[in-house]
Amino acid sequence: MTSTIAAIATAHGIGSVSIVRLSGGNALSIALKLSRRKELIPRYATLTPLYTHDKTLIDEAIVIYFQNPKSFTGEDVIEFQCHGGMIVAQLVLGATLELGAQLAQPGEFSKRAFLNGRMDLTQAEAIASLIEARSDDAARILARQMKGELRSYVETIRDSLLEILAYSEVVIDYAEEDLPADVVDQIFHKLEKIKKELSRTLESSRRRSGLMQGYRVAIIGKPNVGKSSLLNALLDYERAIVSEIAGTTRDTIEEQVRIGTHLLRLVDTAGIRNAHDEIERIGIERSIAAIENADVVIALFDSSREMDEEDRVIMDLMERYREEKPFICVLNKSDLPIVFEMNGIEKYQPIALSCKYEMQVLIESLSVLMDQDNDSEEMMLISQRQISATSDTVRAIDEAYEPLYDGELELFSFHINQAIRSLSSISRPYQLDEMFDKMFGQFCLGK
Repeated sequence: MTSTIAAIATAHGIGSVSIVRLSGGNALSIALKLSRRKELIPRYATLTPLYTHDKTLIDEAIVIYFQNPKSFTGEDVIEFQCHGGMIVAQLVLGATLELGAQLAQPGEFSKRAFLNGRMDLTQAEAIASLIEARSDDAARILARQMKGELRSYVETIRDSLLEILAYSEVVIDYAEEDLPADVVDQIFHKLEKIKKELSRTLESSRRRSGLMQGYRVAIIGKPNVGKSSLLNALLDYERAIVSEIAGTTRDTIEEQVRIGTHLLRLVDTAGIRNAHDEIERIGIERSIAAIENADVVIALFDSSREMDEEDRVIMDLMERYREEKPFICVLNKSDLPIVFEMNGIEKYQPIALSCKYEMQVLIESLSVLMDQDNDSEEMMLISQRQISATSDTVRAIDEAYEPLYDGELELFSFHINQAIRSLSSISRPYQLDEMFDKMFGQFCLGK
């Protein structure tokens, strides 16, 4: 990493300020040449003109010098805060490139920060996710992870696994030493505690995944119950075609809307019934897939019509998936005479409304549902990579139990090593020397 990199750090478009960032060994010298100054005081904002190599004035900007290692990347970093817009920032960037800087690749500043020990992988992922945060709770969780909360959580569990591995290796290699008689029982109880903690975090993270990407809400029902009208009412504009003709919606339609502090990804599905043609059949299959992929399902019924076999198909789907995800049951067209028979649907506590006139009761129900399980203080894994690594850790722990019971500690240590490596991949690579430090530090062996 001997090169000095440069990039525009603000989004494209017109604004009052744009930031051009430099990082590397030549960052300060490039900044001094652009500003034609003899020095820049670290962490002071300096208002100064900026010039091209042929002394043409570019802009008057604020320049801040972050001296290594106390910078984002751990290298010398310069920030030029120039006037906003597409042209000025590009001119400043071009001037830095003419003076020897290289255009940064996507994510290269964060990569250098990681390689220089200024952040770990959990913080890097938190930064990337915070930029695209879809809810207030997500932003709060990610802000804490940028400060190292997930790293501390992983390090604590990793440290406990290293202790277990050290115990096991000591029993294998140093049985003649004075060791606690109940060392295997200690290993078992520590392992149980770790597994319970990781499993709780996994379950919570999967359950609350909508915090990061937005909650996926599927709207299902037979044809002509008002699914498209419901979508349009939630969006507050005519997104879907509304018609009295059954089967008007032939495919899933997805849109986004913000309710309370959360982003919802609404999916209007094709009416579920016995299809009359191949295209409609494919649309219905996609509707069922939308249910399986949804975080929440709104099941819509027409209260002005008697329950029929197509309604019962919807109820069967609700029964099939009710243990996997929450359903909100809605009886639409409450402004018309009600003839719909409840007949088993009462347990879903249906909401009566009219998509044409009143949606507040549904909006409040969605908001409460999104909020009720979103304890922003609870630890959360924010990416599929982190979830997969934690799942692999739990799997390795499960595989370690049998050799522990059978006294096959070599195989047990192998599985615990796997668990440590999987968990460590969330934050930083595992080094074998860490286990040796635990062994000799804990038991004072090898004197």
